[in-house]
Amino acid sequence: MAEGPVLQVALDFVNLAQALRAAEEAVAGGAEWVEAGTPLVKAEGMAAVRALRQRFPEATIVADLKIMDAGRTEVEFAAKAGADVVTVLGVASDETIVECVDAGRNYDALVQVDLIGCGDPVARARRAQELGAAIVGIHTAIDDQLVGVSPMQTITDVREAIEIRLAVAGGINSETAPEAIKAGADIVIVGGAIIKAPDATEAARTIVTAIRSGEAIETELFKRGGEEQLREIFTLCSAANISDAMHRRGLVPGIFPIKPGLKAVGPALTVWTYPGDWAKPVEAIDQAEEGAVLFIDVRDGLPAVWGEEATKSCISRGLAGVLIYGAMRDTAEIAELDFPAFCSQRTPSAGEPKGMGMIGVPLKIGETMIRTGDWIIADDDGVIVVPREQAVAIANRSQSVYEREQREKGEIDAGRTLGEIAELKRWEAEGGLSGFASHGPEGEPGE
Repeated sequence: MAEGPVLQVALDFVNLAQALRAAEEAVAGGAEWVEAGTPLVKAEGMAAVRALRQRFPEATIVADLKIMDAGRTEVEFAAKAGADVVTVLGVASDETIVECVDAGRNYDALVQVDLIGCGDPVARARRAQELGAAIVGIHTAIDDQLVGVSPMQTITDVREAIEIRLAVAGGINSETAPEAIKAGADIVIVGGAIIKAPDATEAARTIVTAIRSGEAIETELFKRGGEEQLREIFTLCSAANISDAMHRRGLVPGIFPIKPGLKAVGPALTVWTYPGDWAKPVEAIDQAEEGAVLFIDVRDGLPAVWGEEATKSCISRGLAGVLIYGAMRDTAEIAELDFPAFCSQRTPSAGEPKGMGMIGVPLKIGETMIRTGDWIIADDDGVIVVPREQAVAIANRSQSVYEREQREKGEIDAGRTLGEIAELKRWEAEGGLSGFASHGPEGEPGE
């Protein structure tokens, strides 16, 4: 086993064939430890560990079982399948960890204690060392990554408390991997930044270079943002990506662009008015902050409440788009302005500015609520609304969907089909649709 710093690739797939393809590329790029991720061992069992052992006889094979009980039994069958390292949860009892360590010694496997969910990771790491663990792992949960949790201070604190090897996992990429090594990690565990990359060999090679040189290497993907990055992330991701991230929620039906190819992204300022009454929509332009998207509800009615002059006013005010559940006119002229304008109806006729309606009120179109401050993403496919309270988590999950699709597209470009990659027939629900809720399956396409 390499002494470190070590790159471990986490194969968090549910299909073994796909995992093996990614592993081949990652090992070629310099990954020395290969992990059968928890989704993989749950979906494929110890066959995944055996396959990795056979395919990579020189690599260190990690079985990420996250053992919580029956430690002796689980370490035994993982080691017999070919695992060099087996993980147990730090929140498991001391007795379970001891059973894991004893079985590991008997079957020549090291035990790593995963500190995910531990209230006091420093104390638990110290206790894990006392119980005989060979490695302690600091693991930032995926759900915590989505809201911007960083493991760096925990790495420093745990490093000061233990002498055994320290691993770090959760959202690590070529920018953060060298930072983790400097903070005290011996092993960097990387999943998405390698296995979602179209070229996993190059992705692994870049991270190896970063951890050995100690210098961060910039990456556009495989990192998570906060409030300041919302516009950037939502602009990168398509409405379809965001719909997947929201389990198909947030759709506003029937609204499409005046000019295809333009995208509206920004926090909403809502307007409710009567068909044809364009007073409140135009007044809202002056009330909106720069970068906002006007969302105007006219109940899909005629005549128009919007035209060329209102659009030009939005441009001069720095707005990011306008969406109308109702009618626009002057659509040819609006298209020439290259401003993201969306509507559900078109007509040459406008109404009169009577001043009926309200600005900043909650709207409901179809099953979706739209409030001022909610994020709007509108492109050629349609409109998605992201609740403002969930915007950071949904943005980061949307980027994860986008990244996964880049890997799948790369495999398709190499000659495989989506059905082959996802092994769809294998994962069809037993008994047809009976296994799904009334709104249908919630998994992402190709998951």
